Amino acid sequence: MNGLDQDMMQRNLSCKNFRDSQKNMITSGILQFFVILLFLMLGVLLYTFTAQQGIINPDKSDELFPMIATGGYFPAIVGILFIIGLISSAYSAAGSALTALTTSFTVDILKAHKKEEAILSKIRKRVHIGMAIVMGLVIFVFNLVNSTSVIDAIYTLASYTYGPILGLFAFGIFTKKQVYDKYIPVVAILSPLLCYVLQRNSEAWFAGYQISYELLILNASFTFAGLCVLIRKEKKVGVSEPNKISEQ
Repeated sequence: MNGLDQDMMQRNLSCKNFRDSQKNMITSGILQFFVILLFLMLGVLLYTFTAQQGIINPDKSDELFPMIATGGYFPAIVGILFIIGLISSAYSAAGSALTALTTSFTVDILKAHKKEEAILSKIRKRVHIGMAIVMGLVIFVFNLVNSTSVIDAIYTLASYTYGPILGLFAFGIFTKKQVYDKYIPVVAILSPLLCYVLQRNSEAWFAGYQISYELLILNASFTFAGLCVLIRKEKKVGVSEPNKISEQ
């Protein structure tokens, strides 16, 4: 996944050599485990605190942290530290995502890396500003239409976006077959659409069973199956026997 996700690739591209990038992948994986563990512990402590104090939890779990930080339950300095920590973590995540989007659009879509450095710098800055505006609009619209917690919505969206990526990755790892490249985008679009139909109708079709985060596995499986359909047939090259030269 590190090779297919531009956001993750940014960490490896900053390394000096191949060996350092390998160390970076292993180290970041280990550190991420402890970072996620710390956030889980913080969440447990917040819910434990609200239960002990008799505080009614908000409808959206995302609002619990700012409610505790700004609700006067702790000294002012603690609330300030809470807000600073929230902003710093949000900025770091948004910054890496913005850099990844800018790099991907500039290099993969516009092919601007082939241009002169001065022109490339102007294009990169314009794309960076444009992506920042797009991200702001997406966040604004997301806040208006989203009725669940952000983490739940993110996992659901990731099931649609990362499914084809995971399917492509698995196909490249487990097979060495060549496919018809021009039809790959079709598979990458049809797989999430099929998953959407399944998720919307899963309760009616599967006796009340509601498809959740396993949608990622289904999406990847559909992509993998679609790529198998696109496998090119290997042309068998016939070997003709050498002409026999009759002796005169």
